[in-house]
Amino acid sequence: MDIAMELIESMLVKFRSEKKWTLQALEQCNPEDITWSPTVESNSIANLVAHISGAVHSRIETILLDIPDTRDREREFERGLEMTKEQAITMTRDAFDILIQYLERLQSNPELLMAQPFLNLPPLTYSQVNNETTALNLMIAMVREVHYHTGQIIYAAKIRKGKLVWQ
Repeated sequence: MDIAMELIESMLVKFRSEKKWTLQALEQCNPEDITWSPTVESNSIANLVAHISGAVHSRIETILLDIPDTRDREREFERGLEMTKEQAITMTRDAFDILIQYLERLQSNPELLMAQPFLNLPPLTYSQVNNETTALNLMIAMVREVHYHTGQIIYAAKIRKGKLVWQ
């Protein structure tokens, strides 16, 4: 297996695992756990789910599905952001499915790892990547971003529940 395929497969394993653990944590939450935050300046699970979904939308859906970027990043971090448990689960599942779908596309076309998918799109906003970034750099950034925030979601769920049950 060449390095491109190994990288793509590693990222697929990572995102599939993150999806599983994050959904299991969310499923154990009560509706009020989704909007709870430990301090007035901390993000709730709802904020974190909205942020992951927004990042996936602006960075992946725009290139995978040719959907214009309509992200409202400021709203993702609004204090008191309302979201039901079902919405959180659906948004999380959808975001991971889009990431996995994009990686599967790259798996079928590993040469696209070095492509610059944003090159001819409007300038990116609120992003750690720019229009000249490669698909490889984009996915490395997404691994870091998603892992960071799913860890926060799981930690918040543990604080609320005391203990989570894993399958």
